[in-house]
Amino acid sequence: ILFVAVITKKPLESIFAAIIAGLLLLDPTNIVTGLGDISIKVVMDETIAWIVLVCGMMGGLINMLERGGSVLSFGELLAKRIKTKRGTMLTTCFLGVMVFIDDYLNSLAVSASMKNLTDRYKISREKLSFLVDSTAAPVCILVPVSTWAVYFAALLEENGATAEGNGMSLYIEAIPYMAYGWIALAVVFLVAAGILGDFGAMKDAEKRAQAGEPIPPGTVQDGFDLSGIKKTSPLVGLMNFLLPMAVLVAASVYYEIDLLLGALVASMFTMVLYFWQNLLKFGQLVDSMLDGFKVMLHPIAVVCAGFMLKEVNDQLGMTPYIIDSLTPYLSKELLPALVFAAMAAVVFATGSSWGVFVVSLPIVIPMALALDMSMPLTVGALLSASAFGSHACFFSDSTVLSAQGSGCTPMQHALTQIPYALIGAVFTFATLVVLGFTMA
Repeated sequence: ILFVAVITKKPLESIFAAIIAGLLLLDPTNIVTGLGDISIKVVMDETIAWIVLVCGMMGGLINMLERGGSVLSFGELLAKRIKTKRGTMLTTCFLGVMVFIDDYLNSLAVSASMKNLTDRYKISREKLSFLVDSTAAPVCILVPVSTWAVYFAALLEENGATAEGNGMSLYIEAIPYMAYGWIALAVVFLVAAGILGDFGAMKDAEKRAQAGEPIPPGTVQDGFDLSGIKKTSPLVGLMNFLLPMAVLVAASVYYEIDLLLGALVASMFTMVLYFWQNLLKFGQLVDSMLDGFKVMLHPIAVVCAGFMLKEVNDQLGMTPYIIDSLTPYLSKELLPALVFAAMAAVVFATGSSWGVFVVSLPIVIPMALALDMSMPLTVGALLSASAFGSHACFFSDSTVLSAQGSGCTPMQHALTQIPYALIGAVFTFATLVVLGFTMA
């Protein structure tokens, strides 16, 4: 998959090549049947359906915000107060930290609100995508009021890591040990502040942006039709942006951190708000939702293909194989670091930062209990691996959505981001080694 990705620089084609290769290994005589069975299984999966609907609803909501002029007003208001390139990048990071409830919301909302401003200060779309993505999953794992926390707390209870009803308590205890989240957050702020410089593909992207081309060549823009935007006063425009965002967060929290229901409530609220102000007619509002959904079809396809690849890997037994291969080298002291390395590799290879832990937790948790290792530290290592995989993998959901929202391709985003993600991974591994020997 990495070979095809480097050659084509297209994630969808790379993933399908890997799926076909996996099916050839499983049963060379039934490739078509296997592909059909996996496709049906993925499409019928409740998690996939949730992701498709959330991505589509979020695309529709952002399209409405853009066509109603609120994103433009919000950007203009920021432009009056932010006068430097560094200030723009730091503001992007702070917005990302504030939108902590879900990495999808972060990836799409923050990038949409900052694109015009980063273009003005000649910041490449790849840099914007990096700033947004680095405050998505790495921040969401550090906040107990997020979709990640709710999901993993339930998984921990199901797998015997803690007593029933104490999953969230264990998750909160593990937050100080989620090393990758803290280190990735430090790295992105160092980059935004200009302390940590650009290198590799990011350096080339920033040179191009400084020459007046913030949008990378060959990028198909997000497709939102912004013709006929009605200009409003900056204050009204700001309220028209902030109110739907506030409703989205409040509704998601009310419905037990369910972003789908939050997006549904926020979309209905925005339609009523904009119709009442005569910003858009009812037909235009419906068209905005549908067009926004269509814009998200490519990233949705990449994410669905990633889950198909995960299914192939599950049938091949990749996760247990990697863990079994590491077991002879495990010790109490090295368990957290090796769990991080192994699961980070699995998540990076599959692009599934959530699904893969359904398979791995029943193996890792008993191992930690048998070695009498600190459970918060073990959970911290697991969540660090999940965040790294989501952050670094070029076809993971948050990577694809950050690229889509920022206006570059997933490969352009991944190639410029990977050096910074690897810095975070190396420091995380070293930190977990130290913690393992300290707490053993």
